[in-house]
Amino acid sequence: MKAFLQLTLGIFSFSLLSGCGEAIDHNKIRQQGFVYCGQGGPETFNPQLIDSGITPETLSPQLFDTLLTLDPETFEPVPNIAKSWTVNKSGTEYTFTLQDNIAFQSAAWFTPSRPLTADDVVFSFRRIIDSSHPFHYVGGGLYPWFNGIDFQNLLVDVVALSRNQVRFTLSRPDNSFLSNIATSHAVIHSKEYGSQLELRDEKGMMDSHPIGTGPFYLSEYQINDLIRLKRHNDYWQGKAKMKQVVFDISNRGTGTLAKMLREECDILNAPLSSQLPVIEQRDDIKLTAKPAMNISFVAINTLHPALNDSRVRKALSYAINRQNILDSVYYGTGSQAYSVLPPSSWAYQKDTTQLRYDRNYAIALLREAGYSKGLELTMSVPLEPRAYNPSPRKTAELIQANLADVGIKLNLMTDDRFNRTELDASVDLYLTGWIANTGDPDSFFRPLLSCDSKRVGLNVSSWCNPDFDFLLDLALEVDKKRYRLNLYKQAQNILNEEVPVIPLNHGMQLQAQHHSLQGFKVSPFNAQPFDNVERVR
Repeated sequence: MKAFLQLTLGIFSFSLLSGCGEAIDHNKIRQQGFVYCGQGGPETFNPQLIDSGITPETLSPQLFDTLLTLDPETFEPVPNIAKSWTVNKSGTEYTFTLQDNIAFQSAAWFTPSRPLTADDVVFSFRRIIDSSHPFHYVGGGLYPWFNGIDFQNLLVDVVALSRNQVRFTLSRPDNSFLSNIATSHAVIHSKEYGSQLELRDEKGMMDSHPIGTGPFYLSEYQINDLIRLKRHNDYWQGKAKMKQVVFDISNRGTGTLAKMLREECDILNAPLSSQLPVIEQRDDIKLTAKPAMNISFVAINTLHPALNDSRVRKALSYAINRQNILDSVYYGTGSQAYSVLPPSSWAYQKDTTQLRYDRNYAIALLREAGYSKGLELTMSVPLEPRAYNPSPRKTAELIQANLADVGIKLNLMTDDRFNRTELDASVDLYLTGWIANTGDPDSFFRPLLSCDSKRVGLNVSSWCNPDFDFLLDLALEVDKKRYRLNLYKQAQNILNEEVPVIPLNHGMQLQAQHHSLQGFKVSPFNAQPFDNVERVR
């Protein structure tokens, strides 16, 4: 899938967009927009096809709309494209009424003849669940975020009842359904555009040349250089205040902080913690930090003979000094993890007994498991900083030192892009993390640790526990929140005993921006639409 997407994007850059290597004219952009730095390039422009990265986290809210969105304070679903909805008594049928006159974007490769209708909603969701859909296998046929929540077995059907009404039928009640279709993955594509591409036998353009209803449309993409979005003048919530947004994704040997200090970037996403003192000294740069729904963790390959023993997995957890990582990597911008769930989750359960630093106990557990003479392991380490881990390499080196202190030799394997669908069986540990798209506990537990997620290759630890899955399934069906809370506490107890992953720390969402910019919307999940961002001279 990855190779196919890269090929598609390569064709994209040479066919309809400008060539690579042109410098960004920052002064010209500043007159009518801003430059955004700090994230790598996309593998695709369709957030349905990927579980993380710049596309679902930042680009999707600019290019696309979703039926619902999540309230940033309550985490509850609120109307968006769908202005209202009803649910049947059994909780298995949801009927949505759509807003009127929502316009799709026009681009060099497509001009819409009609506004968004229920047919577009059906087209977008059936692509995910229906193997006979003409676009299902385009881009590889993998929908990792949706597979991780077992969406294809949950959503039985979606049908248009009228031009502005659509009905979703579920196989079972699911308390997280509304939240899941409010995420940046559950975007609405144009069926009319798809039909034209099918006739021209150019279906791959659906993902490389996106058409949505968001406040900006894709105007230009130069691989490893920039992504240019321009204002969608017919945006249904009123046209954006800025005419363009440019994402600087280049890597020419100059750090992103240096670019910002030279005013080549207006926004720096997720600056390194070590860069914060420099940023805070600048009067022309504003630093914002907000809580985020994320977790940094070490996933343990439970297929490894030694790591299949829960005593060894517990020993690894006890050997890691999380507070030291917090002090050395996060510089006061994070918090120590005592659960896979972050403290802002309503099901959070703090366990200071199981999740603590205890070198002597780690050594004792290794001795009991038969590894008193040591053990050699490998760990995959990403290079790109993320909100949940501002410096992965430094974190890995601290873990390496901790494990050496209990007789474990850890070999680090750096990787520029961690891909959950292309796991290497020779890797024993994965330093990774997760940014939730909803406030529901299921958005952490199911994609990271369920048996279904293991079957589709997304559960990095390859751990499967039927009792754990039973608790997750039951929690989605019970109708009272206190019952769900009890079930999720039991699930966390299982994780603390089995230790398929080692929770490390929770990060803050950090953003440095030029003081002349204002109007950013705040969310604990990902970037929000930039339609209200403006420059105050």
